[in-house]
Formats: sequence, C-alpha cells, structure tokens
Amino acid sequence: MYPEVLEIENKINRKVGIMTLGCKVNQYESTAIAEEFEKHGFTIGKFSEKCGIYIINSCTVTAESDRKTRQMIRRAARHNPNAYVLVTGCYSQLNPGKTAGIDGVDFICGNSNKTRLVDAALGLVASGEKNHAADIKVDNIDEAPFEHMVIHSSERTRAYVKIEDGCDNHCAYCIVPHARGRVRSKSPETVMAEVRGLVSNGYREIVLTGIETASYGKDFADNYRLIDLMEAVDEVDGIERIRLGSLDPSILKPEFVDRVAKLKHFAPNFHISMQAASDRVLSAMRRKYNTAMVLEYVKNLREKMPQVTFCADFIVGFPGETESDFEETAEFVRRIGFTHLHIFPYSKRAGTEAAEMDGQVPDTVKADRLARLTSVGRECAYKMAESYIGQQKEVLFELCEDGRAVGHTPEFLEVAVITSDDLHNQIKTVKLNGFDGEVYTGFII
Repeated sequence: MYPEVLEIENKINRKVGIMTLGCKVNQYESTAIAEEFEKHGFTIGKFSEKCGIYIINSCTVTAESDRKTRQMIRRAARHNPNAYVLVTGCYSQLNPGKTAGIDGVDFICGNSNKTRLVDAALGLVASGEKNHAADIKVDNIDEAPFEHMVIHSSERTRAYVKIEDGCDNHCAYCIVPHARGRVRSKSPETVMAEVRGLVSNGYREIVLTGIETASYGKDFADNYRLIDLMEAVDEVDGIERIRLGSLDPSILKPEFVDRVAKLKHFAPNFHISMQAASDRVLSAMRRKYNTAMVLEYVKNLREKMPQVTFCADFIVGFPGETESDFEETAEFVRRIGFTHLHIFPYSKRAGTEAAEMDGQVPDTVKADRLARLTSVGRECAYKMAESYIGQQKEVLFELCEDGRAVGHTPEFLEVAVITSDDLHNQIKTVKLNGFDGEVYTGFII
C-alpha cells in the first residue's frame, strides 16, 4: 500500500463520528465522550463521514426515537462496513439484546458507564478485528451511582452542564425512569468548578440541565436544592446568562420564584414539562400538579419577573383523552401565551402503566390534535410578537454564516440580523422589526 494511502487509512481509523439522539443530557454526555476520545489521540469527525469508529448515543422516549436509533446504527455500518460501532444511551440500556441483533454492532453499554466507550474502542482498535458478537456491558441502572462527567468546551455559544441524572416520578406514560434510574445529583463543588472552567473558556451562557432538573439535590442529606445551586452559579465571575433545562411545573412555588427573581444573571424563560392541561388527563398521567396550580404559579412569576416567557412540552392523544380534554389544553395554551411549544403524539411504551390503559387514541386523531395544537401555539406566538416588535433586546449571537447572524434574547426569542460581521459569542442590542412565526428579525443598534 502506498504511504499516502496508508496515512489516509490511519486517519480514518482514528476518526470518531458521534450521533446524538434525544435530550440535552445526551448532548452533554456526547460532548464529554468526545473530549475523552480526543484525550486518547482520536479526532472527532462528522457522523456522515467515513470514520473508523461510530458512537450512537441513543434515545427511547418514543417509538420514533427507537426507530431512529436502529436507523443510525445501520447507517454507521453502511458508511464504513469495517468501522467499529459502539452503542450507548437509553435504547441500549433497555434493549441490549435487540441492539446486539443489529448487524455491525461491536460494543453496547447503557447509561451508567458511558466513559467506558473509550476503553472499549481502544481494545477494538488494538485487536484489529470487529466483534463477531457484540460485547454487552449494560449495568443495573437502579444501582448505578452518578457517572462523573465534566466538559470543558461546547459546539455552541451556550454550554450545557449536566447537574442531575434519573427521575423518581414514574409518570404513567414514561419509560425514562427505567432507562435512567433514580435521582442522582452532581456535587455542588463539581458543578461550580465546571461552570467556572466553561466561563473562563469564553462561554457566556450556562444551561443547568438534567433528566429531572427540578429534583436536583433530592438525594442530598443537607437539603441543598436547585435554587441554592443557581444562587452559587449566579456569583461566578464573568457569567452573563443562566438558564435551566425543562422543569416540572410543581417546582415553581412562590418561595422558589422569590429567590430566582433576585438572581442577577438568570435569563427569564422557563421551559415547563406541562404534558397536558386537562386535570383529568394530568391525574391519569400521574403528574404532581393541576392547571389551577400552574396558572397561579405563572401569575406570580409574571408579577415578580415581568419579562418572563414560557415554552412547554405537551403530549396529545394520551389514552382516554377526549375532545373536551384536548380543548381544555388548547384553551390553557391560549391563556398562558407560550412562545414555543414542543408537541408529541402519545407513544405507547411497553412496561408503562399507560400502555395497558383502555381508550387508546387512534393515530389519525393524534395527528389531527397535534396539527391543531401546533396552530394554536403559532397563533400565540404571533400575538406575543405584536408586543415585541419595536422593542430593543440584547441578543447573544450563536451562528454567523451567509451574511446572517442568529442568536437569542434573554427571553429565548430567536433573532436574525443581516450582517457581514462575525458576531459569534457577542451580545448586541437589536431592535426587533419582524416575525415569521419562528424567528424574529431586526437590526443592530
């Protein structure tokens, strides 16, 4: 083989392509995995490129997530049949046997040992051969401790920091507690060191996230909770903005809000995991709140933080959901006025209570309700835009290409301006002058 060809092959063999499916926690963990590979002399390439190693960080929150996971595993094998394929995440945690049954898979781990991927890859590279049968290293997630992960960089202007793993809620529709285990929290000292490192590396916005972010500290003996951590992060020298991952609305009690409102760097936007706004459906889902509670919490928040905005997750077509239930949810969305909605059709998950419930809603009805709630959300966004057009907002720019810069305001409004300047990671004052249903337009003051 010619030396130059050999050199190219060696580079390919040491290139790692990572596909991340699912939530922000998976994105964080993939960043940490990538940093570990780089420490061992590997380079990180694109998943669409020919690589010597492929990592699929999987998701199983819906049937569509399962399908995409299997699709990405097969796609990796097509990109390079000789590549080593390693699978981790929620799908592999719950379905190691099914994962092993997909051609080309060499190694499988779950959610408690993702840092083991580098050692597995080194062993495969040293052997020079693909595994005839996938090596399965999936631990009992219910007995797993918090896996130590720290990142030092991110592909984005904002950096996500995983502060918590697991969930103890066991909602009727959700398989995640089975895939992620009980609540385990990262120590405040470790979080603070990670945040300081990211801020010193130039990140101006930090997002504290977890599988059930609101439960941070629940496993601590000293009653240290999420708001205590937020207050500590707020004092980090050089930080510009603090955000939170998706939250169970039950955390938004007055005592929590009173302390949040006093933070100097908190970006006034809450992503609430609402799921439904029919009290009957919420009860069937085993959620910990009702619509009256959330309306009162939102009212209090708007009094204490006038600039606050809300986005939310909703599930349509939950078993037993009637047309009347759906209309209650739609009316609730209109009443709150969310800036963004993330809407999912209910997906039956084996092993959950909802999978065995009577009154399973037909897919055609789910699709119709998804479209209608999306339309209601769009109406709300346009109505809110009427109050924002003409205002000046501070925009942290994240993407600059093709003469266009895009970023977000503290309220998490996405804003685009026409400019030839590289504004990446800069905060500029922008006067908003338009809205297309998704993105605001404006010009820099």
